[in-house]
Amino acid sequence: MLETQDLTIRFGGHVAVDHVSCRFEPGTLTAIVGPNGAGKTTYFNLISGQLPASEGRVRLDGQDITALPAAQRTHRGLGRAFQLTQLFPNLSVHENVRLAIQAREAGRGRSALGLARDMLRVWLDHAGWIAEADRILDQVRLAEKARVPASSLPHGDQRKLEVALLMALDPKVYMFDEPTAGMSVDEVPVVLDLIRALKSRKDIVILLVEHKMDVVRELSDRIIVLHNGQLVADGEPATVIASPVVQQAYLGMAAEEPA
Repeated sequence: MLETQDLTIRFGGHVAVDHVSCRFEPGTLTAIVGPNGAGKTTYFNLISGQLPASEGRVRLDGQDITALPAAQRTHRGLGRAFQLTQLFPNLSVHENVRLAIQAREAGRGRSALGLARDMLRVWLDHAGWIAEADRILDQVRLAEKARVPASSLPHGDQRKLEVALLMALDPKVYMFDEPTAGMSVDEVPVVLDLIRALKSRKDIVILLVEHKMDVVRELSDRIIVLHNGQLVADGEPATVIASPVVQQAYLGMAAEEPA
């Protein structure tokens, strides 16, 4: 469903992502790991359109989306959660989610002008959007805070709200960039449970950048490792984690000598 071909970006003389080719299939969760500065978030930015590629292509459902800006990629089905939360701070929690649902419908060809011509449909859609937002907020355990401004939420709840916005967009590809960063020990299980629930779907791709190796081991079906912008390992979690290149590059451990 999602593929990068020789994806590369240069900043002056520095190659941050270096000809990375990967194919991501529906029904799988792929963890992207590597040391700080390895190019993980930059690779995410290239896929989601926050950065333009110097070389290479991004394909979604066989279509080349390399030239599309981030907003159009979202409408095509790429959903992205960031390390730093991206919310409408002055709107309520419920309004944030409802707007994401409305944006999704607009991206599917439901123009605002067309909706305005049919007031009954506007009312019915509005009621449906409210009900769907209620359901999503219940799933992320924010129903009791639906009417409060997003800016008043503690950090952990803001991360949960960002996951709710992703769910509201109903993308083909879910991209999580360190979803548990800055969360307390008590808050982490809620987000992990949501990702586990998404994993049960076989029609979506999930990409996860995460430093916590216990989370990576538990959730991932596949691990790819970036080091100095290059893809250095790709495979099943147990095999990749045990490989000498990962022990050295990611875990900072010397490879064990054979007995």
